[in-house]
Amino acid sequence: MDYFPLYTRLTNTPCLIVGGGDVALRKTRLLLRAGAELTIVAPELTDDLLRLAADHGIQVIKDRFIEAHIEAHQFIIAATSDQAINKEVAAAAKAAMRFCNVVDDRDLSTAIVPAIVDRSPLLIAVSTGGNSPVLATRIRQQIEQLLPPAMADLATFAGHWRAAVQEKIDSHDERRRFWQKLLEGRLTSQLLDGDIDAATQSIEAALESNEPSGGEAWIVGAGPGDPELLTLKAARVLRSAEVIVHDRLVAPAVLEMARKDAEFISVGKKAGTKSISQNEINELLLQLVRDGKRVCRLKGGDPFVFGRGGEEIEALETAGLPWRVIPGITAASGCAAAAGVPLTHRNIARALVMATAHTADENEPDWEMLSRPAQTVVFYMGLSRLPEICSRVIAMGRDIECPAALIENGSTNRQRVFQGTLGTLPQLAADAGASSPALLIIGEVAAMAKSKNTAGYEQSVADLWSTTARTETSDT
Repeated sequence: MDYFPLYTRLTNTPCLIVGGGDVALRKTRLLLRAGAELTIVAPELTDDLLRLAADHGIQVIKDRFIEAHIEAHQFIIAATSDQAINKEVAAAAKAAMRFCNVVDDRDLSTAIVPAIVDRSPLLIAVSTGGNSPVLATRIRQQIEQLLPPAMADLATFAGHWRAAVQEKIDSHDERRRFWQKLLEGRLTSQLLDGDIDAATQSIEAALESNEPSGGEAWIVGAGPGDPELLTLKAARVLRSAEVIVHDRLVAPAVLEMARKDAEFISVGKKAGTKSISQNEINELLLQLVRDGKRVCRLKGGDPFVFGRGGEEIEALETAGLPWRVIPGITAASGCAAAAGVPLTHRNIARALVMATAHTADENEPDWEMLSRPAQTVVFYMGLSRLPEICSRVIAMGRDIECPAALIENGSTNRQRVFQGTLGTLPQLAADAGASSPALLIIGEVAAMAKSKNTAGYEQSVADLWSTTARTETSDT
């Protein structure tokens, strides 16, 4: 973290702007919105800046900047087109131990003015650390499209009721759960629709009937790897859960979406190493929920497709504890799509079969069924048995020239695709040093696999830049 994000109250705080041009004008308007007490220093000022200063009673010093101008000013902005003057301002601010923003010069700046989404009292600041102000502005525009203007009413309403909630509910954790439950319910839609009376009735009823919140478990699919393939509902649960119990293959970028104060517990399994058993995972979930925790059990792919999510909800159900399931994009569809493989294709594949190469009871798959023609077979966790799987399918009648593809780290920016046949793929994968996680696809559609990385990560950047730009940009 190169810059620590900090919101500071500038109401009636003396602030200094050095410069008299258009950039200084933009910064003046911005600080006026924050209620700052402004002084502008410049030998010459534009007419627009002079008018703005006169309208708002801003002190104007028509002179060249000197160190004494810093005086009692708490925040300084150097907004001139003269680099030498900007350096002088930055040096004087540093000597006086004041924060200084030098426009378009991050090396001289000790503070950065971010791109701002203003739904006061809700504020969202976006910064790239001065690397790309235009990118920060683009991201701000996307956030603005997601947030309705009435979000300001929601924040104001919550602030109005904050003291009453604190008086009614002593526990910090219980207050947080109260607000989470309330904001996830009808209250938010009522306020966004402008119905303040209905929202008031909702919070009054919630306070009147408030009881200590019990724990709850969400069994959540994290998708195949690309964090943008996470469902909106899964992302919302991540933001509200107090404990994240996650598998080894859940992408770090997905975990980053969780609350910053959440507790993370890794229960990942890896072939050939000692790991926590499923029974131990079940007991962990039961204990956390009994302790009143809101738990997100995060699994790669979909929790009900070779994810053993069914066993976990059985344990919760037997114990009489609340649970919910949020499905995810399973690896078969997510990884195949990222590699350009249609799992079903007219006149080529009339059926889709998903199988696992490893079972808890160590029984062998139904090789005869898995070797039928005109179908696509997807093997989960099949890399370690790749030569055996291919030879078994061939022995059961599939042509040795039948297309097959192995997708490693599917849907991520580390994706690799190995395309061959039942006869050639095992050696191709071995020569390339293929590693887990990897998904095996057998069938004619595997011939359509693309070696180019078509994962969603790169496309998301393109989508970002396709947003219509506004003329305004943020400065450093």
